[in-house]
Amino acid sequence: MSVARRWLVFALISLLGSGLAVSEASAQLQQAMPATNAVPQSAAAYADQPTYPFSYPSPTSAYAPPVAAPAASALTPAAPYAGAPLGGSPSAPIARPGFMANDFGIPPAAASGSAASASPAPLNPNNYVEQVLTGEEPWTWQILPAGLLYRTDLAGPHEPRMAAEFDSIEHQGDIWDCTLGARVGMLRYGTDNEFWPEGWQLDVEGAAFPRLDSSRNLISNDYTFGVPLTTRQGPWEWKFGYRHYCSHIGDLYLLAHPDFERIDYTRDSLVSGLAFYANPSLRFYGEADWAFHTLGPPEPWEFQIGMDLSPPGPTPPCGTPFFAANGHLRQVNDFGGSVTVETGWQWRGAGGHLLRVGAHYFNGMSEQGQFYNVWEQQIGAGLWYDF
Repeated sequence: MSVARRWLVFALISLLGSGLAVSEASAQLQQAMPATNAVPQSAAAYADQPTYPFSYPSPTSAYAPPVAAPAASALTPAAPYAGAPLGGSPSAPIARPGFMANDFGIPPAAASGSAASASPAPLNPNNYVEQVLTGEEPWTWQILPAGLLYRTDLAGPHEPRMAAEFDSIEHQGDIWDCTLGARVGMLRYGTDNEFWPEGWQLDVEGAAFPRLDSSRNLISNDYTFGVPLTTRQGPWEWKFGYRHYCSHIGDLYLLAHPDFERIDYTRDSLVSGLAFYANPSLRFYGEADWAFHTLGPPEPWEFQIGMDLSPPGPTPPCGTPFFAANGHLRQVNDFGGSVTVETGWQWRGAGGHLLRVGAHYFNGMSEQGQFYNVWEQQIGAGLWYDF
């Protein structure tokens, strides 16, 4: 299939998938999030709603260490945060709402400046993002912070996560493409917020990408390791860092294919990425990778572009739909590269961890370094877990 035809298929699938997922996500967000001009609700309105065993501070409250939660019941909210509120008295409204206030609305207590914010009502899970996204928080130094400032690209082929994809490759048979890895924060100067942190953060990432045949014999195994510096401010995310990538062929595959010529495939690169949230659910990103040291193919440049349609916030037990697409352009393939599309169902926890299950489609040059010049078309299913 020609490069132009592959990109045409990619565009059509992206438009169709994003249209379906946007309509579903929009409907769920409208039900889950309060409107900007919503009438303030009383504590009685939340009486029948389940509550989490913790609460977030109102944007009018100070972000001091929380008082210990009562031990009477696991469903009893934690005590309100102590200390003077930001910028004045308890009745003062927030001065600088967060960038998502227009999408989710300012919490009624903050908008009205009601003194009732000193005794917040139990947190409604359906309005989880209400107090997290719409107000600003102080920046502090944190070691081993929770959450990521630059989120993992959902359809990125070499992203560190836990995953298993069961695919059928045209003219080759069935394979298992697995990912064993993660990316974690080491040091942050920013907000202490697992769900939507802002600031600057130093991460460490690493992953292995083994490919197994239908008999679970190792075909090849790629590895990556990196140290990115990341930031998020408002709807923008950015990263810059070092990445090592290498590829190795399996011993059993060499025994079964004695004519196969293995290559030394190694890249040491500087990577820069930029992402933008058009709305809280829709993320667009681009990435440039320049290798300053290579073994094997000498061409240094690689680029990625893509989009993730993934509703934010903790999901209900039934989950929510997602859609993701990625285009990977490589100079070694005359910038033909590959296209990946994933769609299905997701569950996101309160700390931002994400579990997805769904369909997987890949078309283009193989992402396994030992087969970088071999065309593949994969159709199958996948299970993905992002920390």
